[in-house]
Amino acid sequence: MSLNRRVVITGLGVVAPNATGKEAFEQALRGMKSGITWIPTLAEHNLGCQIAGEPEVSEEYKLSLLPQLLNKMLDNHGVIYGCLSGLEAWKDAGLTIDYEKFDPELGIVYGGGALSMDESIGPRFDLVNAGQVRKLGTKTITQSMNSGVSAYLNGMLGAGNRVMSNSSACSTGTEAAIMGYELIKSGKAKRMLCGSSEGKGKYIWGAFDSMRVLCRDSNDNPTFGSRPMSSTSSGFVPGAGAGALVLEELDTALARGARIYAEILGGDVNSGGQRMGGSMTAPNSAAVQACIKNAIKEAGITPESIDLISGHLTSTMADPIELNNWVEALNVPAADFPLVNATKSMIGHCIAGAGSIELVGCALQMHGNFVHGNLNIEELHPEILKIIPAEKIPSVTVESNLNIVAKANFGFGDVNSCIILRKFSS
Repeated sequence: MSLNRRVVITGLGVVAPNATGKEAFEQALRGMKSGITWIPTLAEHNLGCQIAGEPEVSEEYKLSLLPQLLNKMLDNHGVIYGCLSGLEAWKDAGLTIDYEKFDPELGIVYGGGALSMDESIGPRFDLVNAGQVRKLGTKTITQSMNSGVSAYLNGMLGAGNRVMSNSSACSTGTEAAIMGYELIKSGKAKRMLCGSSEGKGKYIWGAFDSMRVLCRDSNDNPTFGSRPMSSTSSGFVPGAGAGALVLEELDTALARGARIYAEILGGDVNSGGQRMGGSMTAPNSAAVQACIKNAIKEAGITPESIDLISGHLTSTMADPIELNNWVEALNVPAADFPLVNATKSMIGHCIAGAGSIELVGCALQMHGNFVHGNLNIEELHPEILKIIPAEKIPSVTVESNLNIVAKANFGFGDVNSCIILRKFSS
């Protein structure tokens, strides 16, 4: 069994708070467009944080990708976002669907978070409490299970390889891509559809609000709410959405003349064990640094070769800690430190969907030769300025011929994931 197979990204799909669809998302990133708005429902239910990143999905867009019957059936936003992103990525890769056969070389890893807390599913359980179980309908289970997106996508695409749904909090999306990469590299699949999704609404956002980790000072100025790396960061802005990527063995992609966005060089997933400062909600910095170092080692690169860090950077007090972990892990002179950006400054924190949306953004930046700027960093955190030069954190979009990008996400439960992308070269 060869472990030397090269793995590339050939298709992208995204449903994000600031844009729906790959082309629109790239333009939104270039233009630093915020998708954070005031949500009346959150105000009506007395949440402290009344702003969020909520995707706008038109009926026309849904019908362009979803079969008409499925479009009428689905009402869980997390499942809808996931199916749309997956089908767009499939279409973007130039692939077709065979409705007669299944493909043993195709697998799916599509993760999710708390899909059953989506506003379209939560109210149905009131029927159980009212003794009206028969009114739940047959789609309640399939749309509330974490494997819902994978199951629906598989029904449309006919994957005959491994079809899985991971769930690792905010690390889910990047972890899904690493799992797909490992399956292809080990020769167990030739093509994988990977991604993650998160729904919207007062249930999941209210749960985070009760933890007092959300931004509460920008209800009257929504686009200012998400400000990663800022000295005035006051909590993350919740978001919803999904991202998906088609990964392929290089030879398979070349044989069909596929467009290649980037190559995946390696990645790592680990946990800090909730020890040494790590907990259910805080990272073990030693494990974070090990994850980054292990990803770099597997990728076979040097830290100095990294051009961009796409950080987790949630707009909380953890941002300086995260960047200090990058400084410790890379151990390079300040002049050689990569550029840093945080897509969450535009879309908020899409929880389980965050990693895949941001990874789509990384592929678009690499393929389009640009680095999107960071919103709301007029006042960089002083602890960050002690360790990273201000010019490494761009406030405007810059043209840049990116060769290597490092993407990382960290999640509740003290879990970490880091993946390394390189511009494709034969």
